Amino acid sequence: MADLELLTQYLARNVKHWRAVRGFTLDVLAARAGVSRGMLIQIEQARTNPSIGTVVKIGDALGVSITTLLDYEQGSKVRIVPAEDAVRLWHTDAGSYSRLLAGTEAPGPVELWEWKLMPGESSTSEPHPAGTVELLHVTSGELTLTVDATEYRVPTGASATFDANNSHTYGNQGDVPAVLVLAVSVPPVS
Repeated sequence: MADLELLTQYLARNVKHWRAVRGFTLDVLAARAGVSRGMLIQIEQARTNPSIGTVVKIGDALGVSITTLLDYEQGSKVRIVPAEDAVRLWHTDAGSYSRLLAGTEAPGPVELWEWKLMPGESSTSEPHPAGTVELLHVTSGELTLTVDATEYRVPTGASATFDANNSHTYGNQGDVPAVLVLAVSVPPVS
């Protein structure tokens, strides 16, 4: 079975599971996530491969990480994620991408990402739930981080942290690829 098919099945199973754990109906989850009820039905029946934005919205609404939604194993307290198992969730033809490296629930979702942005490219994220914090470290190039319409330059070797409950954009206005490691901490659903 292809990786994408497996991920679609894991996502279907885990969205159903976490919706039941939270006691959410399809309508409640749809409203919390800003995703149509029809889309949730297709996801839970493994009939669609939703965008990364849709998966993020569902994870935020359920209070779980994307890793948890795509996880196919439960068990040991130590989990090694081989490089080939990191999930590429966004990419462009020019070579930009984001890879979900690992994640956990502690007590809310915590995710570790690798991002590569080619010159001239950017990716915008909608606001996350209140209390969400992002931390990043630029390993090469320069990141242009825009948070709530204010632009910040983050050069190689520098780090940044910000409250991610505002619209934010990761961009590369330079001439070389920008590579960064990003951690996202989402508060648990109350």
